[in-house]
Amino acid sequence: MPTKTSNAGAANASPRAIRQPSPTSTPNDWVAEADALDQRLSEIDSLEERLLEITRAVPGRITFSTSLGIEDQAVLHGIARSGANIDVFTLDTGRHFPETLDTLEASENVYGLKIRVMFPEAHEVEELVARDGIYGFRMAIENRKACCDVRKVRPLKRALNGATGWVTGLRREQSSGRAHVPFAAWDATDGLVKLNPLADWSLERLESFVADNAIPINPLHERGFPSIGCQPCTRAIRPGEDIRAGRWWWENEDGKECGLHNRPRQKDAAA
Repeated sequence: MPTKTSNAGAANASPRAIRQPSPTSTPNDWVAEADALDQRLSEIDSLEERLLEITRAVPGRITFSTSLGIEDQAVLHGIARSGANIDVFTLDTGRHFPETLDTLEASENVYGLKIRVMFPEAHEVEELVARDGIYGFRMAIENRKACCDVRKVRPLKRALNGATGWVTGLRREQSSGRAHVPFAAWDATDGLVKLNPLADWSLERLESFVADNAIPINPLHERGFPSIGCQPCTRAIRPGEDIRAGRWWWENEDGKECGLHNRPRQKDAAA
C-alpha cells in the first residue's frame, strides 16, 4: 500500500492556489495553473496526500462524482481517511444493479458520511421513454447517447454547478481513450479544474490498495464486471476482453463512453 510521497520536498512545499476565474483572467491563465497542479500531483505518490494537495490548491467547492466502482471506492476511502474537504455525490439513473445500491449504503456506513444522490428529471425520463421506448437505447447509438444524456450527463451538470474542482476515479489503464488522462486539467466546458488522483494507478496497485484497506466494493467486480454502469447496459466480460467491453456491448465502436468524461469541450485559447 503506497503511504509515502515519492518526492518529500514536493509534498511539503507550499502550494500555489489556483485563482478563481475573473473577468481579467484568460483561458491560458487557467490552463497554465491547472497544468502546474498536474505537475505537482505527479510528484506525489500517496493518494491521501494528492487529495490534500488538491484541497490546498483549488479554492472553493471541490466535489467528487462516484459511480461506486472500485476506483471510486478507493478515492472515497482516501477522502474519508485524509479528511480532505471534498463533497461526494453519485448519479442514480433509476436503472442501477441492486448490488450498486447496496454498495452505496455500505460505504455510508463504513465511512460515516452522506453521499449526495442526484437523479434525472422525471419529466425528461418520461419524454425519453415515450419517444424511444423502455429499451430504445439498444436500437441506435443516438438513442443510447440520448438516454445517457438524460439519466447521467444532465444530472452531472447540475451537480457540478458552482463547483471549482471535480474529482474523478479515471485511470489511464481503463481504456485507450483514457490513456493520456492527466492528474489535473482545466475543463473549459464546466469552468473548473478536473482532477484524477488515480490517473497513473495500475489495476494491480488499485486492487492491492483496496484489499489492504478492507475497502467495501461492489460484489459484481468479483463476478466478471470490471466496469459497472446501468443494469441493462452492462454485462460480465469474457477472458481476454477489454475491461470496458461489457458496457453497451451491442455497439461496435471503440472508446465507448456515456458522455460524462467525453462531452464536447469549448475550444481553449491554449489549444
